[in-house]
Amino acid sequence: MKTLITLVTLLIGSTIYAQTTISGRVTDARNEPIQGANVYLEGTYDGATTNEKGSFIFTTEEQGQRALIISFLSYETKTIFEDVSQLNKLEIKLREDVETLDAVVLSAGTFEASDNSKVSVLKPLDVVTTASALGDFVGALQTLPGTSNNAEDGRLFVRGGDANETQIFIDGIRVFTPFTPTTNNLPSRGRYSPFLFDGITFSTGGYSAEFGQALSSVLLLNTIDEPDQEKTEVSLMTVGATLGNTQKWDKSSLSFNASYINLAPYFEIFDNRNTFQEPFQAAQGEMVFRQKLNSGIFKFYSAFDFTNFKLTQEDINFEDGLNFSLDNRNFYLNSSYIGALGDSWSLRTGISFTHDNTTNGIESIGINSFENSAHLKLRLKKRFSSRFKLSLGAEQFITGYNESFQNDNFNVSYGFDNNITAGFTEADVIFSKTFALKAGIRADYSSIFNKMEVAPRLALAYKSSKNGQFSLAYGNFYQNPGNNILRFEQDLEAQKTTQYILNYQYVNGGRIFRAEAYRKDYDNLVKFDSDFTNLNNDLNNNIDTNFNTSGDGYAQGIDLFWRDNSSIKNLDYWISYSYLDTERNHQNFREAAQPNFASNHNFSIVGKYWIEDWKSQLGIDYTFASGRPYNNPNTNDFLAERTKSFNSISLNWAYLIDQQKILYFSVNNVLGFKNINGYQYSNTPDVNGQFDRMAFRPATDQFFFVGFFWTISEDGTDNQLDNL
Repeated sequence: MKTLITLVTLLIGSTIYAQTTISGRVTDARNEPIQGANVYLEGTYDGATTNEKGSFIFTTEEQGQRALIISFLSYETKTIFEDVSQLNKLEIKLREDVETLDAVVLSAGTFEASDNSKVSVLKPLDVVTTASALGDFVGALQTLPGTSNNAEDGRLFVRGGDANETQIFIDGIRVFTPFTPTTNNLPSRGRYSPFLFDGITFSTGGYSAEFGQALSSVLLLNTIDEPDQEKTEVSLMTVGATLGNTQKWDKSSLSFNASYINLAPYFEIFDNRNTFQEPFQAAQGEMVFRQKLNSGIFKFYSAFDFTNFKLTQEDINFEDGLNFSLDNRNFYLNSSYIGALGDSWSLRTGISFTHDNTTNGIESIGINSFENSAHLKLRLKKRFSSRFKLSLGAEQFITGYNESFQNDNFNVSYGFDNNITAGFTEADVIFSKTFALKAGIRADYSSIFNKMEVAPRLALAYKSSKNGQFSLAYGNFYQNPGNNILRFEQDLEAQKTTQYILNYQYVNGGRIFRAEAYRKDYDNLVKFDSDFTNLNNDLNNNIDTNFNTSGDGYAQGIDLFWRDNSSIKNLDYWISYSYLDTERNHQNFREAAQPNFASNHNFSIVGKYWIEDWKSQLGIDYTFASGRPYNNPNTNDFLAERTKSFNSISLNWAYLIDQQKILYFSVNNVLGFKNINGYQYSNTPDVNGQFDRMAFRPATDQFFFVGFFWTISEDGTDNQLDNL
């Protein structure tokens, strides 16, 4: 009997001895207890959940080195690898997960337009449903703060910078000639269809060290990674027609879009201030091929654009008007690859090539220009953890440009070749869900100047509340002078801006509010000592022109933005306002002054309302811009007078005929405001010593558009309703 009792005692004691107690307390960074955290030994059923004091306790029969896992929603999972005998009375702190939806976002100077972004100011389809945009992504972006209204130009003018200071990238690769060419007082348009892009990032300043050769702004367009299904899209419009098709296979897909525009029928109905001998015509085509690979995706994008017209424009110095003709051929290729390399490394690389040939005729002068440009880029990114990421890369820009001028009396050519070699590195450091930093540096070496420019950049973001955050950004940005300058003179320097940005952003459901103050200082701006920079205006004057980069200037202001699509059912609207104070001493300015492309106040309101009973979306937007400076040679003051304010109200109506067909109407400047873009003065004074002038008016005060859009999809689920 004693033997039996002794054996039972030994067995019980052995069992008790084999069990180990694991205990501890789980808190956050502020030492507050975390209730409901899961604590368990990996590969076992042994574990517990923390109580209201953050404490846990359980026993295990496991012995030796084991991994203790501690996890809780919105916090980073923690692993403690230790002998089980040491896993007692632990004090464990969990860090917040910095990749959750409510984490801080670096937002200074950046507007996201993406269905996948944490914070999207616009959606891609806002481009085609904004009344005044007329299907052009630039037109939609001009309703955002930070842009200045230049209705006669059509390109992006950002925060006191001219249109050449904004650079456009497709899938991270540079587009050298993104706009269709045109002539004075006829707005250009972006060459590329918005339907091939699923994300747009518009940076009005403070952008990443990855992007260079842009003084004021970058616009990033990302093509669709993978279409949902096969479909065909047909559009019939008052100005032309488009046809698109998408084919989809197991691991690849092909999309194309072709369009033809001819304004002759339109001008037969609506008056135009220009007299067209040959109507404006444009043929465009785009193609995107996508191939999924084992660890990434390859894309090949190509586009062509043919544009031509011939007209006579009103000109105060030509009694019968100024004869102008244009013929442009543009071809663009872009291939890119994004993929994983293993061990938390990723690769992004690509190459683009642009060939552009433009022939202009201005009275008796013929001008022919050729540009061949290429961009090669490689970027590597290492994810050390969710809190620290490092990227580094290199790129090469290659440009060859030549232009010839000829008439009965002369034949002369100008041009240049330039290679820019650049390298960059940048670190993203996420200290917590409320504080993040991005720091980078970029170096550009230009062969034409034989000089390297180094540009540091820094951005900080602090989440001040559940829905609000502050951001700061600082950086130096360099850009070579444009082709119109380098073709005459190469003994120059890269132009420079130094930017400072303070941003506040509030996001709550479908409501977004942004307020941003900024300062830009310009250095090394191009100066010259003649009236013109184009040989077509005065050949001999330009031969004798002296160029330098001694100009400077500044731009400062405040941008405000509010969007709300949740307060009123079926109503989506946004309001933007910009105040700009800027002066510069550049080109042939005799003193510092506000340039004629900048307006002090810009205001836009855009609204879209869905009426279920009518199966319709009604849209309206109003644009206001204060008057822009112009120079009056009848006074001694320089750029001291202002045009009257710009006003325009645009309306659109999209009617859903059925699930895959839409009838679309729009009219710009529905009230017919008599806007003036500026004034042209005569070259010589009259008998009283006064210079006569003529107002630059839009070619048409209003523009009407009617279109029928039909989607034929594989199973009928992809429909035109998605476009509203």
